[in-house]
Amino acid sequence: MAEPLYVPVLPVRQQARMAYEDVRPDIQAAIAPLWNLPPCPGTPASGLTKARWQRELNKVRGAHRRHPGWLDAPFAEEVQVPALAEILSECTGLSRLLRPVTGPERGMAQQSAALGTAHRYGCGVGIRVGVSGEWDGRTTEAVGQLLGRAAPDVPVDLLLDLGSVLPGRPDAGKEALRALDALRPLTTWRTAAVLGGSFPRATDDMLELGELHEEPRADWHMWSEVQASGRDYLSRLTYGDYGVQSVTALAQVQGGGGPPWGLLRYTTDDWFVLCKVLNGGPDRTASVRAAARRFRDLPEFRGASASAGETWLRDCADGPLASSKGTGQVMDWLRAGNVQHMTYVVRSLR
Repeated sequence: MAEPLYVPVLPVRQQARMAYEDVRPDIQAAIAPLWNLPPCPGTPASGLTKARWQRELNKVRGAHRRHPGWLDAPFAEEVQVPALAEILSECTGLSRLLRPVTGPERGMAQQSAALGTAHRYGCGVGIRVGVSGEWDGRTTEAVGQLLGRAAPDVPVDLLLDLGSVLPGRPDAGKEALRALDALRPLTTWRTAAVLGGSFPRATDDMLELGELHEEPRADWHMWSEVQASGRDYLSRLTYGDYGVQSVTALAQVQGGGGPPWGLLRYTTDDWFVLCKVLNGGPDRTASVRAAARRFRDLPEFRGASASAGETWLRDCADGPLASSKGTGQVMDWLRAGNVQHMTYVVRSLR
């Protein structure tokens, strides 16, 4: 199985699944997403089969008819682990393309379930290792013990997850290299990916309505530092990120209302470009179309044919002020943002 060029960390939600389906076939072939079930705080194990994400999980599974990915439940509560393990095992067994995920900090029951599923279906398992700050050398031993419990014929994937990689974390590249230097020799990894999220969590006072705002792509700068290190394993290292949402978005509980504004997003070489728009009221249509025009008029705008994300921005910018048709909702803005982002990342990596 070919190494993926890119591992986007995505939630099992409609906008992310539609973005994955909307990228062109050659781009999708280069992508292996790490899908994450949302948290279900306080939900008993018996209630998980009726969770709101179940229908979307089935659609994510259906989207993986040709290309692989991973499926994780990082927010599972201890009492939910057996039921979630059964749900994820069923998803894996149907196509063998969605691989289970575990990690050194997970409980023994979750680790055993993931390793057992990987062995039963021959699909392999993702080992997700978090590095939220400085690399802790004790993690090497914990990962080694976890690998020792895997059957010899089970392929293993290293998902080195740095979490948020914002400008305030200048040593992220060095910590990634320390972790890789320690973990790479432990086994023959089928895939080794470095994951980081650099999109900030937007707050009400962070942006001016209608004004373009640039945030550095700190995770991409971290990746460039890793690539410049001269390590002998770089040719088999895969890049990953959290798309155009912050790392904290994965932990959001579904449901509830949002703020009266939303964001349009665009990715350039060095920046995430954001624009805050109204999400209600009589000026909403004008606000969204004006923001789309600002993106379309950027010197870095890649043209409407670059991806479905750029096409959406062009069409929204050119639409009539008398009609809100084509201005979308929060879900559409996220979908368009992720489509253009994933497409651009793959082309940049190529």
